[in-house]
Amino acid sequence: MTGDDEAHLRMDPPQIYVERTLAIIKPDAVKHAEEIEDIILNSGFTILQKRRVHLTPEQASEFYVEHYGKLFFPSLVAYMSSGPVIALALARENAISHWRMLVGPTSVTEAKETHPDSLRALYGTDQQRNGLHGSDSYTSAEWEVRFFFPDSIVEPIAVGQAARDYLARSVNPTLLKGLTQLCKKKPDDPVVWLADWLLENNPNKPRVKDTFVEEPK
Repeated sequence: MTGDDEAHLRMDPPQIYVERTLAIIKPDAVKHAEEIEDIILNSGFTILQKRRVHLTPEQASEFYVEHYGKLFFPSLVAYMSSGPVIALALARENAISHWRMLVGPTSVTEAKETHPDSLRALYGTDQQRNGLHGSDSYTSAEWEVRFFFPDSIVEPIAVGQAARDYLARSVNPTLLKGLTQLCKKKPDDPVVWLADWLLENNPNKPRVKDTFVEEPK
């Protein structure tokens, strides 16, 4: 075995970089939300956060501000504020590109012709009412996730030693306190008790004013 071979064996395994991206189930596709979420999960995504909201015209205008001045902008804003939407913060390896492939082309007609198994081909209606939205870049994903989930921290997800260091620093101290209390209380349903304790004692519990109109589930 050569020195190069030995060096290769000592190399760390390749790192997997987990990304976050934003998905929106638009008003025309909300009735299919359960089916769409099943497809999302079966495609290897994790749903980190989810909320069902009814955007005001002002909020829809802010979200699609990059299209301001285009002919379709008023109708886009009117459509996106016409009914509830479901916003999902998704995560997986290369989430942004994988989600856009799963969603399919913007044009439903093109999606049906070239990507018949894509979500827009299955649940979209036309160019504007195409069922779903997906972030088109890391920068867009970061901004869009924060738009719907202002308490979210958007950054690369740690792996390996970095993940262990993060858990030791930011999770284990609180978790150990909760587990200690759990052992003292010995509740009938320890998982639910611990979940409630963590929610109540989260040292980083956000205090963000919610300006969205939440829709009933």
